[in-house]
Amino acid sequence: MSLATKKPEKKLTITWPLLPEDFQLPDEPVEDESQPLLASALRQPLTEFPELMQNALIVSNFALCAGISFPGSTSGEQRIICKAPDWMYVKPVNPKNVSQVRRSYTPHTEGTIPQILMEFLSETYGEEYSVEFTSRVGKWFFYEQVIKVPRYVIFRATTAHLEVYALESERYNLQKPDENGRYWIPGLDLFLGVWEGTHEGRTGCWLRWWNTAGELLLWSEERVEQERQRTEEERQRGDREKLRAERLAEKLRQAGIELDDEE
Repeated sequence: MSLATKKPEKKLTITWPLLPEDFQLPDEPVEDESQPLLASALRQPLTEFPELMQNALIVSNFALCAGISFPGSTSGEQRIICKAPDWMYVKPVNPKNVSQVRRSYTPHTEGTIPQILMEFLSETYGEEYSVEFTSRVGKWFFYEQVIKVPRYVIFRATTAHLEVYALESERYNLQKPDENGRYWIPGLDLFLGVWEGTHEGRTGCWLRWWNTAGELLLWSEERVEQERQRTEEERQRGDREKLRAERLAEKLRQAGIELDDEE
């Protein structure tokens, strides 16, 4: 399955300019209080893997930019278009100086194209499926035809509805999940799927990562709990071994066999 993207009459001219320092970025409010939590929950477990974090840009509601000259334009005027996906992973990106603050990202100029973009749907319709490209540029068209992002994810947390699109033959095609209901994400080499439970005070459906062995990448509190359980199991195992030793010593004494105490 794919969504039809209207082709321009003439090919778009796309460039990759750095934004001027005084460029006014779009300032759209977060549509849903759960969106920052969903984004943070995707990033947090990746921090345990240096190979995924080194030279990577992992951001939410962050400007992704390109310059476009529209077909049919007599002046050839270029417009700089910026979209702010709800979650984005890019690796590698060019490093910034310590004194520099990254306020936007332009592929090809500042690094590679994003491996994956995500949009979290709210109750109100946005641009997530928009293929407009003339008076305004929709997100779908921008990600598919301009940036050419390999994986585009659309997720509605309230219903756990997850759509993963792969760029194939220059069009986004809806992917089918594996037998576990998960999707393979090249570039991260992880599976993406839906998990239900409580995290950061929110109970509901979340997007989470699994490795190639089918193991869930844990959040920090889960790692702490896992370590606590491991410590408790070791303590209980030590107590059981001590009790067995004491029972054996008692049986030997009852049989008239005295064991020498060892310091």
